[in-house]
Amino acid sequence: MKRVRCPKCDNYITFDETHYQAGQSLVFECPQCHKQFGVRMGVSKLHNIQKEEKTEEAAEDKGYGTIVVIENVFHYKQVIPLQLGDNIIGRYMKGSGINCPIETVDPSIDMNHCCINVSYDKNNNLKYILRDGPSNTGTFVDNEILGDRERRVIEDGSLFTIGATSVILKIKGNKED
Repeated sequence: MKRVRCPKCDNYITFDETHYQAGQSLVFECPQCHKQFGVRMGVSKLHNIQKEEKTEEAAEDKGYGTIVVIENVFHYKQVIPLQLGDNIIGRYMKGSGINCPIETVDPSIDMNHCCINVSYDKNNNLKYILRDGPSNTGTFVDNEILGDRERRVIEDGSLFTIGATSVILKIKGNKED
């Protein structure tokens, strides 16, 4: 069973996706507000782009780590590779220019929510520094909100929260769940 959200009133509509083929367009009418809207069955364009980037990243084996995004509403997991320099994390929107887009329906994630800077320290080890965007809802590390202009060093397995979505830093050489 899949759920879609009405774009007008945020009411959820549940349907059995096994009755439809990938690429098929469906039209729904919200029973609450009577808004009609369409959805297309199959994998999103962003998912395909992230899959291609992940394959390219594995081929090049740069090894700057990944972030594992777990959207709490649907328990939908995304693995997004990191690059050297600033990794801008936020909600996916075509043409937004961020390099770590999260496909989400979480309205509390901004399009430019936070940033992880990946760089080398003086001992030539990778270091990861998290800072808020600034965002409207803030970025939480260990249940503490990052202040304005505050930067926090994070390590493998560090959990941070943006909106209602949890994100875990995974560094190369450490097992993923």
